[in-house]
Amino acid sequence: EVQLVESGGGLVQAGGSLRLSCVASGFNFDDYVFAWFRQAPGKEREGTSFIKVRDGNTYYAESVKGRFTISSNNAKNTVYLQMNSLKFEDTAVYYCAASSLTAQARAVMFDRPYYSSQDFDIWGQGTQVTVSS
Repeated sequence: EVQLVESGGGLVQAGGSLRLSCVASGFNFDDYVFAWFRQAPGKEREGTSFIKVRDGNTYYAESVKGRFTISSNNAKNTVYLQMNSLKFEDTAVYYCAASSLTAQARAVMFDRPYYSSQDFDIWGQGTQVTVSS
């Protein structure tokens, strides 16, 4: 069964840090592109951080660049999101997502970059991050 399981969310004061984890199972971890999305109440889902596991290439949204770091541990089939200097506006449900080989091929077909939000087809259940001001 293809599955992503997130953990590590919680309540933190502004300026603090949290690390989210996403354990993947049921597919070949090394071949996939992973991302962390977030969605706050009343707002659209936003892709924040992306990583191509095979070569370690990363991409960040401007809103988190310099504060968030995405990484992977291939031996543990786990993707992490280190979030530093958290702000009130970072409050959201954070979702781990993966882009399957089929989705990646579709992105190539339409000449979209690997961090194109529409090409992620495997999703975790989400973990709440709340930043108090």
